[in-house]
Parts: sequence; structure tokens; C-alpha cells
Amino acid sequence: MEKRIIKIDESLAKQRLDKGVASALDESRKYVKDLIDGKHIFVNGKNEKASYTLCENDEVVVEIQELESTEVLPEDIPLDIVYEDQDVIVINKPKGMVVHPAPGHYSGTLVNALLYHCKDLSGINGVMRPGIVHRIDKDTSGLLVVCKNDFAHRSISEQLQDKTCHRQYVCIVHHPFSHEYGTIHAPIGRCEKDRKKMEVTAKNSKDAITHFTVLKNFKDYAYVQCQLETGRTHQIRVHMQYIGHPIAGDPTYGYRKTIETNGQLLHANKLEFKHPRTNELMTFEIGLEPEFARVLKELEENE
Repeated sequence: MEKRIIKIDESLAKQRLDKGVASALDESRKYVKDLIDGKHIFVNGKNEKASYTLCENDEVVVEIQELESTEVLPEDIPLDIVYEDQDVIVINKPKGMVVHPAPGHYSGTLVNALLYHCKDLSGINGVMRPGIVHRIDKDTSGLLVVCKNDFAHRSISEQLQDKTCHRQYVCIVHHPFSHEYGTIHAPIGRCEKDRKKMEVTAKNSKDAITHFTVLKNFKDYAYVQCQLETGRTHQIRVHMQYIGHPIAGDPTYGYRKTIETNGQLLHANKLEFKHPRTNELMTFEIGLEPEFARVLKELEENE
């Protein structure tokens, strides 16, 4: 059984329990209503009705039954380990690797590799996502932290919610900028026309904030640094498309005519958090992914 813990912030406060949880889990309200009726959702330790009004700082625990037929197996896949101790592992994820098993991807994922590398991973997110406290997309490369126990998982999760865990990315986007920096504050939700995509929308959405700095302008592109204040699905990709600067190579949110790459040119180059056990500030930085570095060098040489 998978347990999901949702700490209610101001974006979910004052919503009905079924609506708020459906939004947080990106599931249908009927699915959530069935969980409520089956006594699988707890608010501050108590079963509440679907009509319960969520309050800021409420803690909602959702019990999700895993498919018994699904088994995630350890696989001997090389890992680029940047740091490791008894509580956390910081991984430099390669482009093209899926973080955790999902329909269509039950092997070859980061989780399969982690299960082979270490036997102990946090269980808060269930058997499909052991240790995973935050994700990066399949074709996005770079840093993410994995938790080896529930103690570490809760700490990092709280830091993500409190916005004290800092994640920085670099990307190459279409069109140069006329200004050096900016902030995109636009809510993101599931696209109604295509459920596999996200979009900026006021309907069934979550608050999303991305800060960006232009590192260098080129004739048709720009090299940009992004700092996440929130962590919505596809956030940087959606926000950059929204302001008219889609990420180069992005097959979902970008242009058809773009730089030839294996997916979006987006790289998580810096990660900062407080160690769960020692409270020490941990800062990790990683160089550019090879394909990203090649494209950037070509843009610089063509100037």
C-alpha cells in the first residue's frame, strides 16, 4: 500500500476535501471520493466527509492500494552518484531515463537501478516510487535527491513544501530576450484537450512560480537559468512556452522546427537542501549534460 502525505497550503485551503485531494494527486474526484468512502483518506488523523473544507496546514494522508501484479525488480544499471550517506543519495540522472516505474515503463528506470544499488529506500511513496521525493522528466537530465528512509523523506518533503529546498535548472530556449531576468507566476493544471500535457490555466490548477535569468542571448535562441519556487509537473517547459520562449528540442511544448536533439534542452544543474539528520546545508552542482554542452558550444561558435 502506498501512502501519500499532502500538507495543505493556501492554494488548496478552503476547497472541499475531494476536490483538493484530486487536484493534489492529479486524479479524478470520483477516484478520490471512492477512497474517502473506503476510509482511505485521513485529515489530521481522522476520516472526514468529501464535503469537509480543507484548512491551511491540515495534513492529509491518502492510502492507495498498489496493483498486486506489479513488481518492481532491481536491475544492474550504472548510476552517476554525486553523494551518498545513510539517509540520502544525490544522483545525476542521465537524459532518457525514467525516474520511476509507470505504465509502459516498468524496467530500466532510476528506481530499478536504485533497488539494485541499495536495499533500503523510503517507503512513503509505495513500491512503485521508493525513495522518490521529487522527479525530473525522462528527457531532462541532472540532479535529484533520493531518500533511503522515511525520516529523510519527510524532511526533504517538508523542505520542498516550505520552499527551502532549492532547485536550479539551465535551458536553451527559442528567441533572445529583451530583458535580463523575470518571474513567471502562472497556475498550471492538466490540459483538458490532451491529458498527457499540462498548461497555464485557472481551472483545476495549482499555483506555479518560476524565476529566470538570461545567461546569454544568441540570434535565434537564449541560454537561460531557472529557479523553481514551486514544483509542478513540466513547470519550466510549460512556463517557457507560456511566455513565448519554448525550450529547444521539446517535442511536447516546443516548435516543430527546432534544434535536433533527443528531447528538451533542460538540465537540473544545482540542488540545495538541509541534511535531514545533521541540518547541514548541502549544495551540489553538476556540469552540463554532453548533448546540451555540444549544442551550447555550437551556438557560441556560430555567433
